[in-house]
Amino acid sequence: MGSGVSIIEATIGEAQHGLRLDKALAELLPDLSRERLKSLIVEGDVTTDGRTLNPSMKVAVGQLFAISIPAPVEAEAIAQDIPLTIVHEDADLIVVDKPAGLVVHPAAGNLDGTLVNALLHHCRGELSGIGGVARPGIVHRIDKDTSGLLVVAKSDRAHEGLAQQFKAHSIDRLYAAIVYGLPQPPAGTVDTWIGRSDSDRKKMAVHREGRGKHAVTHYRLIERLAGAALVECRLETGRTHQVRVHMAHLGHPLIGDSVYSRDRKGFKTILETLRFKRQALHAKRLGFIHPLTGQKLSFDSALPTDMQELLSELHV
Repeated sequence: MGSGVSIIEATIGEAQHGLRLDKALAELLPDLSRERLKSLIVEGDVTTDGRTLNPSMKVAVGQLFAISIPAPVEAEAIAQDIPLTIVHEDADLIVVDKPAGLVVHPAAGNLDGTLVNALLHHCRGELSGIGGVARPGIVHRIDKDTSGLLVVAKSDRAHEGLAQQFKAHSIDRLYAAIVYGLPQPPAGTVDTWIGRSDSDRKKMAVHREGRGKHAVTHYRLIERLAGAALVECRLETGRTHQVRVHMAHLGHPLIGDSVYSRDRKGFKTILETLRFKRQALHAKRLGFIHPLTGQKLSFDSALPTDMQELLSELHV
């Protein structure tokens, strides 16, 4: 076996019994798309008892599969002089207030012009190498069209310490969201499992227990608006698109979210007039323990201008 190949093992559970192999593995391994798994199966990188397999074969409870995943070859990010709003910086970490529209790290379709490119210039390359050459310093992400606070590691020790806090769900993360309708009850907890959508692999969806990853969001009504509401969402976990999926699951999707909602009657003109073209979501608070000094840190970010304008337009 060549260098750089990792082996993942997956055992079929009762929930996957009778499914196609590629679909069953996609449920068990949410970080790999079904198409990616199908390709690995066809290429002979998925085996059981040393036998190569077919993506359409039916699986049974207890079957064990070995998946060989070649290490991706990442393109090294380059430093670019892109303006940043720095909230805090020391020798080990940096907290940035990211504007909407800025991608966090290079990937297909966004090879430069990202937050990482800007940080490499600002920090003169002094970022943690744990995330690889394409994602130096990146411990967590927020969506391209979400604004707000993000912490980045400058040293490996800081990266490891912050990653442990994210894994333990001890990071304080509070989001402001403007949603359609008025949530009832006005405060509550959404406790579900989130994984890739069966109909669109670019989307996330709420699934039955045990499929995907456990996700918990605590929400609270802050202000009633005209046909809408300003809510605060505190993340207990940090799954991909978590706030967007959970609020849509409640029947109150984020205004402007083209993935998880459609513009409702009476709002399209408002959004067009304001030129508001993103989900109304802002990471307003970020709190954690400094991994090197042990100091408790907490940072707040005011609503950006575009969300303030939307609020003003929707005031009752």
